[in-house]
Amino acid sequence: MNRIILALWAALLAAFALAHPVHSQGGPLSITITEGVIEPIPFAIPAFTVETGGAEGMAAQVAQVVAADLTGTGLFREIPASAFINPSLPFGTQPTFTDWTAINAQALISGAVAVSGNNLTVKFRLYDVFSGAELGEGLQFAGTVQGWRRMGHKVADAVYARITGEGGYFDSRVVFVSESGPKDARAKRLAIMDYDGANVQFLTQSGLLFAPRFSPDGSRVLYTSYESGVPAIYLLDVASVSQSRIPTEAGEMTFSPRFSPDGTRVIYSLTNGGNTDIFLAGLGGGATRLTSAPSIETAPSFSPDGSRIVFESDRSGTQQLYVMGAGGGEPTRISFGDGRYSTPVWSPRGDLIAFTKQGGGRFYIGVMRPDGSEERLLTSSFLDEGPTWAPNGRVLMFTRETQGASGAPAVYSVDVSGRNLRQVPTGGMASDPSWGPLLP
Repeated sequence: MNRIILALWAALLAAFALAHPVHSQGGPLSITITEGVIEPIPFAIPAFTVETGGAEGMAAQVAQVVAADLTGTGLFREIPASAFINPSLPFGTQPTFTDWTAINAQALISGAVAVSGNNLTVKFRLYDVFSGAELGEGLQFAGTVQGWRRMGHKVADAVYARITGEGGYFDSRVVFVSESGPKDARAKRLAIMDYDGANVQFLTQSGLLFAPRFSPDGSRVLYTSYESGVPAIYLLDVASVSQSRIPTEAGEMTFSPRFSPDGTRVIYSLTNGGNTDIFLAGLGGGATRLTSAPSIETAPSFSPDGSRIVFESDRSGTQQLYVMGAGGGEPTRISFGDGRYSTPVWSPRGDLIAFTKQGGGRFYIGVMRPDGSEERLLTSSFLDEGPTWAPNGRVLMFTRETQGASGAPAVYSVDVSGRNLRQVPTGGMASDPSWGPLLP
């Protein structure tokens, strides 16, 4: 077990009321974070080696992305270059580890960048400073010059995974609703961005739309729009930006869609004749009704293995969370705390369900086990709602709106311990984030 992981484990055990390692046979140590504050692990990232002429600026930019990704987790702290004893570390040379232990660096990241025409190559190595050993083998990523930020995210994902034992989430994108204009007349359109708010691109024209949801492979987006005068579900192809409407019968209103785990079906709410229930359909139609009750059933979300569905219902008199089999049947209530529960979404790991909770004049983002146990509230504000999971199931994004006539929505992130609450820079008002998978 390497010294960096031991240090991270020790910090977690010292600071968390509940933190435990899982060491699988021959596998990496995995750490589950639930609450508390830890001392971030200090890391050093010397200037990346420039292997070709003209790559100097690109090398600096890629290294900056790596450092920003790691520090943004709250688990790592970058040691400034001004503290380095020897600021140079040519890629492929053995580090003088005493130079790095002297400044208390625990992790050392060495990199190199080469540019040939429009092709970009990034190499990196990760070292445990105190043991003087390399963590894993060096890796090389290749792409285009325009994709330099992705190269940085890929390096950061690899570093994060090797040190924490958890999967990364930096090389991913988020679809959201970009908003502009006064509060009583907001213009809304779908947009997509990198997980950190960079590279915002618009996918639709302005309209009354909400609740976009990525497909499991990140190639398509479901969303609800009033384009036809009533709420209806649309399917958008991210690459071509072409869209089509999910077929419905006359008089039906459909909303709150999500993909099935295999991406071939859509689960959603349908209102007809004053009753709202949950339906499952192929992308071309052919719906099957999964609930049948006089109450309102909405916001369904599949478990990662596709065997169960969590949803919200007011069948008990207030909005609560229920779980049922993927084929329907009698549901089991899982929320029993004070207040109203809504917008449940299953973690990609299957271990938690995130939700919005309203009570005492406040809104909260929380998590609980699929059986309703171990409920924990992670955030609290005038209006927090609509959580969405990072690909590794350890970070959440959600919408936070400020109070009053000038109140505006923004996208925030928080980890499952309730630590590291941060606003995601979107360049303007934003709501309804949906976190996509790691990019291929």
